Order: sequence, then structure tokens, then C-alpha cells
Amino acid sequence: MDYSKSGNAPSDKNAPRHAEHNAKGSDKNPFGGKADKAALLARMKAAAKKTEK
Repeated sequence: MDYSKSGNAPSDKNAPRHAEHNAKGSDKNPFGGKADKAALLARMKAAAKKTEK
């Protein structure tokens, strides 16, 4: 019996298992879109205030 013909085909070595939901270039994370630091600090302060209560 030729066992090399049985089973699934070998998978690609470097292929990802699934697509990321926030991959670069997608709608949620477009190329060249970089948030400014002021918006980041505002989000961090809001989160800190929320956990403080």
C-alpha cells in the first residue's frame, strides 16, 4: 500500500491559521492611520477615572 497518498495535503508552512479582526489595512485599522497622543491620553484618563469609582 502506498501510504504517501493517504491523508490530507501538507499545510503551508507560513500560512496564518485565521485572519486577524484588526489586521493592518482593514477597515478598523487602515494604513497610515495613527492616533495622536492627546486622544490616547484622554482615553487613558477616562479609563482611570472609570475604575477609580
